[in-house]
Amino acid sequence: MKNLRFIRWAACLMAAAALLLGITTAASAATTSSSTGWVRLAHLSPNTPAVDVYLYSFGDPSAELVLHHVSYGTVSPYEPLAAGEYTVAMRGAGAAATTKPVLSASLTVAPGGAYTVAGLGPESGLRLAVLQDQLSAPAGQAEVRFIQASLRQHQVSVTWDGKPTVSNLTFGSVSSYQAVSPATATLHVAGASESANSTITLTAGTVHTIVVLDGSKSLVLDDLLDAAGSAAAPAGGAATGFGGTAPQVPSPLPWMYLIGAGVLLAMVGGLGVRLVPRQRGRHAR
Repeated sequence: MKNLRFIRWAACLMAAAALLLGITTAASAATTSSSTGWVRLAHLSPNTPAVDVYLYSFGDPSAELVLHHVSYGTVSPYEPLAAGEYTVAMRGAGAAATTKPVLSASLTVAPGGAYTVAGLGPESGLRLAVLQDQLSAPAGQAEVRFIQASLRQHQVSVTWDGKPTVSNLTFGSVSSYQAVSPATATLHVAGASESANSTITLTAGTVHTIVVLDGSKSLVLDDLLDAAGSAAAPAGGAATGFGGTAPQVPSPLPWMYLIGAGVLLAMVGGLGVRLVPRQRGRHAR
């Protein structure tokens, strides 16, 4: 009987632990998705020297994120940010954080939104563009867009699997997303005097941004995976801090764990009490 009672209580204990783990995980996921957006930073101006990029929360003079010595063609991983208002500022690489930015732009991060903040155009006309990124594709299809960051080729045209996709995309411009059939095929980009081919796999549900860059001898294509079949979070590396400190989204986990620990301790205490053999009272003779 004692063994059977112990087995029953152990099973209850394990079930409660599993339930609490599920609750804390679900609560964490819900909080993160409802209060977080994602931002990545890019330097896509061929004749602009390397820069330092700063991101500030609105009204806060201390930088939330800092990305040092960003050179042409660099695109950071997505960084999670609490929803809210931000400012992105560019300074020359190595410049003091107190110097006046060369460029700045405002950014509103919406819950669940994803953005690319890119330096586009020639150095003489450099601008910071805030691009709204897409996180989902139509059922059974993939989504793709193009950023024309080649200065040597003022216009480029794109074919995918031999079919025209984008025509006369000018330097510094960004195409809209368009749905394509999933395939592993050749992406061909051609300008007036240069072209480039790349075999790219677009699977159903994925979202891609293809960046056209000036290489040392010819055009170069950079395939960025914006999302991999989920609208909950974009693809890309985990938070790196960009040389600074990434903001933290408040989490209910500490409180949930404390509550869970209390419940489990109570159950263990109850188990200990119930397993102590009852002493038979002695009858007075």
